[in-house]
Amino acid sequence: MEYNTARKYLDMPEYGRNIQKMILYTITIEDKEKRFKVAQVIVNIMSQMHPKMREMADYKHKLWDHLYIISEWKINVEGPYPPPLKEVLYSKPDKIPYSSGKIRFKPYGKNIERMIDKAILLEDGPGKDLLMKIIANHLKKSYLNWNRDSVNDGLILKHFDELSDGKLKLDDDFKLAETSDILARKRKKKFTSKPRDNNYGYKNKNRKNKPTQ
Repeated sequence: MEYNTARKYLDMPEYGRNIQKMILYTITIEDKEKRFKVAQVIVNIMSQMHPKMREMADYKHKLWDHLYIISEWKINVEGPYPPPLKEVLYSKPDKIPYSSGKIRFKPYGKNIERMIDKAILLEDGPGKDLLMKIIANHLKKSYLNWNRDSVNDGLILKHFDELSDGKLKLDDDFKLAETSDILARKRKKKFTSKPRDNNYGYKNKNRKNKPTQ
């Protein structure tokens, strides 16, 4: 008895070993016309094995691609579609460039540092003042996500100053948003949802209430 581990590797296991054997046999057929007809029969069988593929607009094209792949591009038939390019199919995607920059304060992340860098470049004026206040309050909000047990406004303002290297100056009378207000807004956002009816579906505003019996 021959175990599967000793058999040829299945390039596309979803079609099974019998389909692979049929395709390998088709490669050996010398008559060109007969070889093509057998390939067509195999493609039809593959289509019957996975009927959901028929919902795709180009499902026939995909099946012929799979035929070539299983044959390891050795099957010599003039199908309705050209064989897929092997170098394209097996090419590795480009690596995603990850930022290697060190995050100074992990609770705030890298994006807030970029926002501060942009704010530094702005000209002094009401717009810049408003942006600084928004960033400072966002620092407090982000810090509360990381640690709800304790937050000190003085520490948040100190972090704001350090992140901007002292280049952004808030008004002396500026106060951060109250912790209770920030948490309340977050709770409201979390638990607010559309009303549902007894059938676990959204209520239809246009539906009239049924009279009680």
